[in-house]
Amino acid sequence: MTPLDAKIRERIKTVGPLAVSDFMEIALGDPDHGYYRTRDPLGATGDFVTSPEISQVFGEIIGLWCAVAWQNIGSPKKINLVELGPGRGTLMADILRTVRNVMPSFADAIEVHMVETGAVLREQQQKTLNDYNVSWHDRFEMTPAGPLLIIANEFFDALPIDQYIKTDKGWQERRVTMDRDQDKLMFGEGGPSPAKDVYVPDDLKPSPVSSVFERSIVGEQIVGDIAKRIATGGGAALIIDYGHVRHGVGDTLQAIKSHKYHDPLTDIGEADLTTHVDFAALAKAAEAEGTLIHGPIFQGEFLTALGIEQRTAALTAKALPDQAKGIISGSRRLIASDDMGTLFKVMALMSGSDTVPAGFEAFGAESAS
Repeated sequence: MTPLDAKIRERIKTVGPLAVSDFMEIALGDPDHGYYRTRDPLGATGDFVTSPEISQVFGEIIGLWCAVAWQNIGSPKKINLVELGPGRGTLMADILRTVRNVMPSFADAIEVHMVETGAVLREQQQKTLNDYNVSWHDRFEMTPAGPLLIIANEFFDALPIDQYIKTDKGWQERRVTMDRDQDKLMFGEGGPSPAKDVYVPDDLKPSPVSSVFERSIVGEQIVGDIAKRIATGGGAALIIDYGHVRHGVGDTLQAIKSHKYHDPLTDIGEADLTTHVDFAALAKAAEAEGTLIHGPIFQGEFLTALGIEQRTAALTAKALPDQAKGIISGSRRLIASDDMGTLFKVMALMSGSDTVPAGFEAFGAESAS
């Protein structure tokens, strides 16, 4: 039994079954034992790998996107480049290296801000970005005012969600509780919660019994804060994550440990917890604050439109054979329809402007489906 397993059991005994969001908040963010507070979870020796770790081309393309976005908002002399959940700092390092080479004027305008709560990851980021002037913050609202560009790659999928399950009595909140012998943790149904029925979109309320609807109130609040800043101060945000374009039903809560699926109610604090992002909910929250939404579109479409295949070819032409194979396989993994290319979606938030952000020009009002 992990320390957090014991902590959650004690809390259930004291206050009763926990909302799924409360369970996730403890498992991932507990100050002493939370998953993201205590480790570097990335790489072969960790639990999962993200796009920047797969290929440097990913970061290079995001860097170019940021440079064009900066031009689109009038090339301000100073701009805050903010990354949410920056992993090891690999993505930011690739972005900064790229813009130094291709657009020095943009590089000179950047003030880098990283939003990171984990001490271990923050230390790794400091090593990775040792050659740059970087500020760290625990929360997005702590970043300074002014025009900003925001990158959120695989950030929203790790935010807490609430779950609601359709029963023969109507929609009820799904909670984490213990079995009758208090032997193990399990999911159970809370009492009917009419006040929370509004969390289920009208078109999903007639769903069959046992259907699960998920909502990340925290995610909606954060994207709303981002949108408000962009609408008032200017800028853009790029959100990249796996998830669904439209509201839907389905239990997407999953745990990952050592690159394999794991029971989310065991080894608490030792396994990653994620859910599929509801891009429709994020878009609605952002639009309410006055920003323009582009996408979501498939990651493969986005990266291809921005030249990933050409950049891959240029790198392989100068690489040794074994290196070339790695470059090609990494790029393929990012854009292939049977891999990350369609699972991951890309959505951009823009301040009031008629300019379509780079990578979205060919898609107009269309989105991934």
